[in-house]
Amino acid sequence: MFVGSNCAARALQSGGQTTRTQSPVQTLQLRRGTCRDFAVLMIEAARLLGLAARFVTRYIYVPSRDGSTTRGGGSTHAWCQIYLPGAGWVEFDPTNGILGNRDLIRVAVARDPRQAIPLTGSYDGDASAYDGMSVQVNVTTENTMP
Repeated sequence: MFVGSNCAARALQSGGQTTRTQSPVQTLQLRRGTCRDFAVLMIEAARLLGLAARFVTRYIYVPSRDGSTTRGGGSTHAWCQIYLPGAGWVEFDPTNGILGNRDLIRVAVARDPRQAIPLTGSYDGDASAYDGMSVQVNVTTENTMP
């Protein structure tokens, strides 16, 4: 199940921050969502077909960030794994149409996305002292040839 250009083009680009995951019904009704929303939609569709499915999260490797059309590069990203008899757990990224683990860097796997919440934190101090925070993750390949 690839979300396709009609829906994936509407993936929320709100700075990568979201406080909750939409239900599959909301994602279908709105015809947009985050990568977490699309993963949950695909998980529920697979489960309705009687297949085991689980939520996967963390990073996607983008070989060339400049001009890349891959959504989620350098940020936390989410996709799903579906258990296919004879093949085992196969990774599907419905946001980008990726089948298999090409360019997907798995950190957490869970039955439910609430069990794999992206890093969160809080600030305890004077509001005027808070200057903000930004995080950037760069994933690169390493040449292991001597």
